[in-house]
Amino acid sequence: MTNAGIALGLMVAALLAAFALSLRSRGAQSLEQWSLGGRGFGSALVFVLLAGEIYTTFTLLGGSGWAYARGAPAYYIIGYAAVAYTASYWLLPAIWRRGTAWQVLSQPEYLARAYAAPWFGTVVALVGCAALVPYLVLQLKGLGILVSESSYGLIPYNVAIVIGTTATVVYVVLAGVRGSALTAALKGTLVLVTVVGLGVALPLTLYGGIGPMFDTLIAQRPELFRFPEQGLSASWYVSTILMTVFGFYMWPHTFASLFTARSDDAFRRNAVLMPLYQLVLLFAFFIGFAAIGAVPGLQGTDIDLALLRVTRQTFGPWVLGLVGAAGLLTALVPGSLILMSTATILARLVNRGRSASDLGEVQLARSIVPVVGAVALFFVFRGGQTIVTLLLFAYAIVTQLFPAVAFSLLWPQRTNAVAALSGLVTGLCIVAWATLTETTMATLFPTLPHAMTDVNIAALALVANVVVVLLLSFLRRNPRAAAASAAS
Repeated sequence: MTNAGIALGLMVAALLAAFALSLRSRGAQSLEQWSLGGRGFGSALVFVLLAGEIYTTFTLLGGSGWAYARGAPAYYIIGYAAVAYTASYWLLPAIWRRGTAWQVLSQPEYLARAYAAPWFGTVVALVGCAALVPYLVLQLKGLGILVSESSYGLIPYNVAIVIGTTATVVYVVLAGVRGSALTAALKGTLVLVTVVGLGVALPLTLYGGIGPMFDTLIAQRPELFRFPEQGLSASWYVSTILMTVFGFYMWPHTFASLFTARSDDAFRRNAVLMPLYQLVLLFAFFIGFAAIGAVPGLQGTDIDLALLRVTRQTFGPWVLGLVGAAGLLTALVPGSLILMSTATILARLVNRGRSASDLGEVQLARSIVPVVGAVALFFVFRGGQTIVTLLLFAYAIVTQLFPAVAFSLLWPQRTNAVAALSGLVTGLCIVAWATLTETTMATLFPTLPHAMTDVNIAALALVANVVVVLLLSFLRRNPRAAAASAAS
């Protein structure tokens, strides 16, 4: 058997295993069963489901690629999730209690109920779907890279993306959230084995160990292990961590997954356990650092290939196929949850105010899945950003939803839908303007010190969002929102 055949065989086996698990969740008779698993998940399933959403192709390709090309700035990837998990001990149970009492299925429904304003839910639905498109594009780009590189180029990148998108769409239609949770358990095992295994084996094979690898790189590339004085500096690092922490649980698919739990105790237990999962990223960084000497010269979007290129060059098809299998599942699980969440949101929007059977809603949501997949596929072929860049852009959008959620919990008697909408629009306009014009803090305020001009402009957008919400909340109180809060 050829090298490509061996690697492809392992990836196909992983895909077939995922589809076999998806068959266990067939027959959902309501949208609640299909998208939330009947709200009956215990701590273990909630853990693997949230880990399945959070640890994606970004974990494999983006983390190692940024360590390879950027060095120290990549450390933000470890920092922001650890802080978010700590906050989740208090944040997630509060969201779960209110959302479960209201029997909502999605983030837009939650905020519409919290602010007693269905129209605000519609706005949130559109913003959430807009944020999920680049996140889904990220997964599909990663999937295309993994399949193409792991097949030794036998399957071209564009063809790999189309095949991967089709497989993900079919999987979502069949599986539902329970199938994604079961597949996430398999994915977690494969990621743990491959990333930790390679993170130890590559430095040992290429440098004689992790310590000698760092000794060599510090001597040859000392700049990799300190923050630049400007650009991706320490102030960029801190502001980016804050921006991503606030957006961590604001992804519509992550937010909706909270309602799969049968009790809020699941989130407190996971707040203790989930930070341990961050240790896996250290080994992804070790892989990226090991690749610097083995596969030098990767630039631009090619930095995302660092893990696959060094693995293929060092260990051959069996290990590469195992990496490809793990990578395929890291794209399939979050990709399926993104598609499912987007389809659920859109189906509920279409059916709002109409009488429709539960089964009819499921069928509508399933019919929307291929459409969303096609839209994402269009944007995959339109953009050339690296995986980390795509993620940061999507985060800049979704983070703007945090003030609306936070104020609905902390200050429900005062905050109103008009204030929440105005803050959201303000933040989004700043993000859109900065992205389209390539504006940064440095271009806005060129005379300020680098410690201020290197601040992530998305953090400025979030601050402006909060200020607008506070000002308008003082000017106008919404009694309906207070009444809805009291009823919860």
